[in-house]
Amino acid sequence: MTAPTESAAADVTSEGAVPAQAGPVEAEANIWVPGGESVSEEDAPEDAAPVSDLVAEDARAFGVYARTGGWAFALMVARSVRPGGQAVGETPKISARRFSELAGCSAERVMRYYKAWDKAADDGLVPHFEALAPGQDVELPDSDAWLTYYASRSIAVSPRGHAISAAAEAEGIRPTKALEVAENPTALRAAILADPGTAEAARKALMDRLEADPALRTELVRDIVRTDDLKKAVAAEAKAGDRVEYVRQIAENGQIKTAAGQKIEAPRELREEAERHLSLIDELDDDEEAGEWAREAYDSVRELVTKTVESDPDLRVKERRAKFYNSLQKATKVFEELTLDDAEDDVYEDDMLKRLEDLQQAIASCISAIQAKVQ
Repeated sequence: MTAPTESAAADVTSEGAVPAQAGPVEAEANIWVPGGESVSEEDAPEDAAPVSDLVAEDARAFGVYARTGGWAFALMVARSVRPGGQAVGETPKISARRFSELAGCSAERVMRYYKAWDKAADDGLVPHFEALAPGQDVELPDSDAWLTYYASRSIAVSPRGHAISAAAEAEGIRPTKALEVAENPTALRAAILADPGTAEAARKALMDRLEADPALRTELVRDIVRTDDLKKAVAAEAKAGDRVEYVRQIAENGQIKTAAGQKIEAPRELREEAERHLSLIDELDDDEEAGEWAREAYDSVRELVTKTVESDPDLRVKERRAKFYNSLQKATKVFEELTLDDAEDDVYEDDMLKRLEDLQQAIASCISAIQAKVQ
């Protein structure tokens, strides 16, 4: 604990320093050895000269602030500004607005110091306003405690500011840093645009926030959809992700999905190949593109899947049957969606009828071929 008074100021004079005695004086005129005796008055060290009262006052004020930080200024406010509820005639103290006018700063800034002192007084760290008189000196807390009570910006006292301060403390940084960024979005934007490291930190922060902020998530998705380059990038990443997941399922679960949608057990050779590609992908750094690796892994594994199916006669028949049935289901669904409700509106043309007749003939041929094989 230190007091912001002249008695607490450090002595501005120090131990004398004199020129060295060894060697010729002319050659050693600019070499000084602490603790010696002065050779001449004009060579006396600067610390031995008289000090201006104004300079000494500055030095004392600097020393007070170095030891106490903002507490020294908060004391000036606490002992000079009238606390709430106290009438003008009851005290020589003045209002925060009048004090700010005399100080040449905003009343808001004065009140930030006022509130910091008030919080510290509630914690018993400093005297309450009522116990202080103009010009009175008290022992002040160390400067390290100042930032615990002082909110350097008006945002800090708002619910938003409290949330920012809590998040900053959770991240292990000073709340004042986070509050400063929050009040300067343009500066944040400039840092993101100019510095990849800041941009990466912003990206990670946004991703962490998305789950708890549906509105932000919606706006971000809309921005992506409205931007062609981002939309293409998202589609490419989704495709790469699906390919990696396909390989991962084979490596971890030992199952493969054929082109026709069948799920079968993966042979050992196929599973080992999937594991090899997957290990290469998992070893990629965060800043490395996985798209090309995913494509290579997918193509390699799919080729082995095809070989596995073709090498087993029974499996090959099942695969072809599944493909045919899938195609038949798709064709049936498409045909069922056709409607004749608009026929009277002259919607249909001769070309449409011709195509339907061709389709009818193709279906009849297909039925005949199947019936011939089944009988």
